[in-house]
Amino acid sequence: MENALDDDDLDLVAALQRAPRAPLSLLAQALGVSASTVGRRLARLESNRLLRVIGQVDLSVSGEGTPWHVWVATAPGRAVDVARRLVELPEAAHVAVTAGQADVYCVVQPARRTEARDLLTRRIATLPGIRSARTELVLRADTKSDAWRLPRLTRDQHRLLATYTAEERETDPGGTDRPARPAGDELRALRLLAADGRMTAAQVSRELGIGQSTAYRVTQSLLQRGLVRPRVEIEPALLGYALEAVVALTVSPGGVREAVRTLARHPSARYVSTNAGTFSVVHQGVFRDEEGLAEFLTRDLAELDGVISFDVSVVLQALRRHWLDREDGRLAAVPGPTDTGSGRHDDT
Repeated sequence: MENALDDDDLDLVAALQRAPRAPLSLLAQALGVSASTVGRRLARLESNRLLRVIGQVDLSVSGEGTPWHVWVATAPGRAVDVARRLVELPEAAHVAVTAGQADVYCVVQPARRTEARDLLTRRIATLPGIRSARTELVLRADTKSDAWRLPRLTRDQHRLLATYTAEERETDPGGTDRPARPAGDELRALRLLAADGRMTAAQVSRELGIGQSTAYRVTQSLLQRGLVRPRVEIEPALLGYALEAVVALTVSPGGVREAVRTLARHPSARYVSTNAGTFSVVHQGVFRDEEGLAEFLTRDLAELDGVISFDVSVVLQALRRHWLDREDGRLAAVPGPTDTGSGRHDDT
């Protein structure tokens, strides 16, 4: 992939994954460089559309819909066309052209539970080029992609960066009596943070035309309550993980709980879910090469009790992740503030 990152870039990505909202001065201290150097590198990555810090909005904000895994078999030569049509669906959180178990794999999330039937049985199933589709309801996300970390930082660097998130928690003036769902200034601020996870209280103040102390209180409350969680968006291949696979496992009922716990701790895990269906566990993982995937399939899975069988879909091209479109490995142009009513919530 073009615009490969050097070691200093990778260190910066790892630091941002640990503390996405940390100020440049703290990132610089952790990395042993100047704040201006960190600022230039971050600006270059963002301007080249290689990296973006966004805010992952919690599902509780606007709906009760839950995600569905969808594996699609297409007519010959139609996989890319079908994937592009799926990207056009506002409910599509993740879309990829794959090889193996399916031609296209996607995750969709309707805003309301009652909308799932129409989405799955009509709007997706009748898309031109689709021969068949298999769906599995996500019951629980056992780990999400914002928890995956590039293993580069030392323990001291981890501890230093952790002080920033700890300070945010300690200084949050909000309390448990605050409304569960944001409204008014909170909702407007949440939309800003969803589009730019590093937006400061001062920037929120200017954008919304509210006092800086109010903006600070609102921002801290949203972060403290987990209604929006900053996350780094960047293609795994840029970080040295060129091979990505969706492994769908059939596991005996007695082995599901331990299987998801073990897989959620695996270094490859970007998203592990417990599902209703034949594929009781789905593991989306990234690997440096074919040998890494082979070790996972033949050794790590072999050691899991209760695994009956598994199917593998190797990602050939990711067109969308977390509702962000990809263009040849780059992030699509920066959108406007996220519409929290469109189903853009917890996902892969």
